[in-house]
Amino acid sequence: MSIFLQLQRLIDMRYITVILLFIYTALTAQESKMSREEYIDTYKELSMQEMKRTGIPASITLAQGILESGNGNSRLARKANNHFGIKCHDWKGKSIRHDDDARRECFRKYKSVEESYQDHSEFLKTRERYAFLFDYSPDDYKSWAKGLKKAGYATSPSYADALIRIIDENELYQYDEVVIAGMGRDGIKNSFEDTEYAGNRKVMYNNRVKYVLARKGDSFTSLAEEMYLFNWQLPKYNDINDVTNLTDGQKIYIQPKRNKAETGKNIHIANEGETIMELSQMYAVKAEKLAARNNLTVDAELENGQEIYLRKKNKDKGDKLTLPSIALEEEPSDEEFQVEFDLDD
Repeated sequence: MSIFLQLQRLIDMRYITVILLFIYTALTAQESKMSREEYIDTYKELSMQEMKRTGIPASITLAQGILESGNGNSRLARKANNHFGIKCHDWKGKSIRHDDDARRECFRKYKSVEESYQDHSEFLKTRERYAFLFDYSPDDYKSWAKGLKKAGYATSPSYADALIRIIDENELYQYDEVVIAGMGRDGIKNSFEDTEYAGNRKVMYNNRVKYVLARKGDSFTSLAEEMYLFNWQLPKYNDINDVTNLTDGQKIYIQPKRNKAETGKNIHIANEGETIMELSQMYAVKAEKLAARNNLTVDAELENGQEIYLRKKNKDKGDKLTLPSIALEEEPSDEEFQVEFDLDD
């Protein structure tokens, strides 16, 4: 066989190999794409969980996820776990550039699909322009779809019709009915009003200051990353400078504490060994303010029975005004009427 024929055969074999490889890649890519049925089956529980948590109809959440992510196959969904096309806006987390209404727009990037679903709920319930949606019945998905378009969630004029069509064709309203049957309409309404999350932590309040509970293995760094805060914020808010590992159940404030305790909590009677720092966390009062109010240092240890003023300055500072007793027609009392003026703040 001539060298020319051998070379021709070698070229033909390589050409065939390239073609086969291309076909295999195309088939594999086709097989790896998620179908609409698979998307619904995968995320229906998550959408119902978010409905229980925030009151947003599961049908709406699923339909938006399907439409915005192309059944989970879009570039934003695959590369950034962004299933709802939410742009960066005031986002402090990671991001991805993607062509949309304009070239290379900034979109949010999530660690997981669950985080994307949670952020979608927070996005709707914390922005004023979507507030009217929560006046609709939780099973009125058509009003929700039209309301999302009216509020400007998407620019497409057919956005509401597309959502309604997806819900009807796939009977997504059945998931709304499941949640309503379990919680009732009032229960869903209360879930929106009463429940708030930061990252995947339930937010609680002390003295009108938000806090979460640490879990085993948490650190200020990991919590800041989870909640999209700067690394300096949590140590500052909690008056702690050098803590790596936090204890399970430890109260961690996620916004600045207040200058004084809530109304009705005027004085704390200390136990031996308690510190100003501990009381600062207990009452959500800034440690430096609490120390100054009682003529103490921030690192002071307290004596058993010592009175710590939580709202007013030490009584030697003269912020309490006492008026004389007033004579009544009935037998007078030995007690005096006290009027207290809160001069702090």
